[in-house]
Amino acid sequence: MENACARARRKPGSVKLLAVTKVFGPEAIREAYALGLRDFGENYVQEMERKVPSLAGLTDARFHLIGHLQSNKTKKAAQLFCSIDSIDSARIAQRLDGESKEPGLAIDAMIEVKLSAEEAKTGADPADLPAIVEVIRSSQHLKLVGLMTVPPWSEDPEKSRPYFARLREFAGQYAIPELSMGMSNDMEVAIEEGATWVRVGTALFGRRKKP
Repeated sequence: MENACARARRKPGSVKLLAVTKVFGPEAIREAYALGLRDFGENYVQEMERKVPSLAGLTDARFHLIGHLQSNKTKKAAQLFCSIDSIDSARIAQRLDGESKEPGLAIDAMIEVKLSAEEAKTGADPADLPAIVEVIRSSQHLKLVGLMTVPPWSEDPEKSRPYFARLREFAGQYAIPELSMGMSNDMEVAIEEGATWVRVGTALFGRRKKP
């Protein structure tokens, strides 16, 4: 991360690390927390719900939902996560806003944008961005902080660059400050293209084993 920031002439502190802990148990989160990490990304509401009882005492840990959010899971997601990074429709944003938490406490919200043609990828169509931005910015319990994307997988990180550059352009168009883009294999390219969050799992915890 520091090397990429140096190449891009950016301050290292301008990029934050989101430790992706899906499939890993609570012990991995506790160990990472002890080493100083505070932001953790989970893909599934149900998995996070199972982990919560074993994470007591991690008072300033922040959990982000980075996986696709189904409409029937919005209430539980609002209870478990301080940041929903994968909002992909105005309807989901409206449902989250309706799942009010404590008065005056807003959930950080990121819009996941689908920039590839892969059917397996989730995210909002760029044409829907204006409507989603409007809903979140007019909501009472959501705070629009960023955009997120997942480019097609490739062993060559340079192939991710056009997707990162396009997301940066959208962020500028809508005056959105944060960019969550880049994972273990392409995070340096993402940082060069303006990422403010990189989502790293494998490089921190090793390859995941299927549950």
